[in-house]
Amino acid sequence: MARIKSFDLFSVDLPFKKPFKHAAADRSTSNSILLKCTLESGNTGFGECLPREYVTGETRDGAFALLKDRILPHLIGMEFNALEPVKSYLTACDGKAPAEWVSPGTPQTAAWTAVDLALLDAFGREFREPVRIGPAGGPAPAFRYSAVFSADRGLRALKTLLKIRIYGIRQAKLKVEDEAPEQTARLARLVLGNGCDIRVDANMAWDVPRAVAAMKRLAGYGIRSFEQPLPADDIAGLARLIRETGLGVMADESLSDRESLDRLIENRASTAVNVRISKCGGLMAALNRCRRALEAGLIVQIGCQVGETSLLSAAQLILITAVGRVTYGEGCFGRLLLREDPVLPLMQFGYGGKPPSLPSGFGLGIQVNESVLNRYCNSTWRS
Repeated sequence: MARIKSFDLFSVDLPFKKPFKHAAADRSTSNSILLKCTLESGNTGFGECLPREYVTGETRDGAFALLKDRILPHLIGMEFNALEPVKSYLTACDGKAPAEWVSPGTPQTAAWTAVDLALLDAFGREFREPVRIGPAGGPAPAFRYSAVFSADRGLRALKTLLKIRIYGIRQAKLKVEDEAPEQTARLARLVLGNGCDIRVDANMAWDVPRAVAAMKRLAGYGIRSFEQPLPADDIAGLARLIRETGLGVMADESLSDRESLDRLIENRASTAVNVRISKCGGLMAALNRCRRALEAGLIVQIGCQVGETSLLSAAQLILITAVGRVTYGEGCFGRLLLREDPVLPLMQFGYGGKPPSLPSGFGLGIQVNESVLNRYCNSTWRS
């Protein structure tokens, strides 16, 4: 048996090379949490989460306190005799702490993500197994990452779009605000060309009348997919957009746990979903969300939170490999976004959005440089 001995929490602000802006936030650092799990054998594993109040209802300080006070103390002393029981335990938890620890209605899926990944990484190292939840190998040969275009304008926007074109990216997502979305779409189509699959993310910026009008106008630029055009709780409005426009609606902030996905499916309020490990409660819960979405006939995008390190990017590649039928992927930005990534190997997409290879080591296959982590750490806690 391998037993959990202790945990270390790190509240971290990894700086970006340039600010990233969209309708719901404007940030220049990761605003993240990393969690270190130490087993009695001395083996360690790391997890990561990026709490966003507008996504899961969690602030970073709130998630930090929830982990420190109500979740991690229960995990100390827990033991497993192999990696498979760890996966089974996390699958049963389905992205949330046991109900006797934390009420299921308490926002917690970001916090639990750090637990999920740290346990998989630590016990994978302990039992000398790589974390795999599906077929061996890597993503499907045709899979490519999309570029994500910050809600910029003017010369800065033009420069970014030219970089995307030169780098051979053939899928791109435009972050748009309430003002002038057509201007952004027109410029993007002009620079990226007709062969680029362009979609739009409004990050809850519109109401139903504005969304209907904007979607119909933007469809004139060949855009057929619109991510989270309405506030997260307007499920009836999302369903209405699908009926009235005949265009695709992708749920993002409206999706975090099993109940939210079931609500979207039952109300026919989305044609696609953006599944992000860091908002869905970890790798095992994200796999559950993807499988349920595909069963319901939805398009699956596996996305990321802005500012993820190569730790979450490695976990994302494991998920993409397991799911298989992934239409869009966002992530693996590495040092394209972060000034410094504390995780090796660097997980960063290449020319044309080509994904990196899956790390080959045990656990998640990554190593965290704690000296780099501590350089950007603003708060720590040790059990």
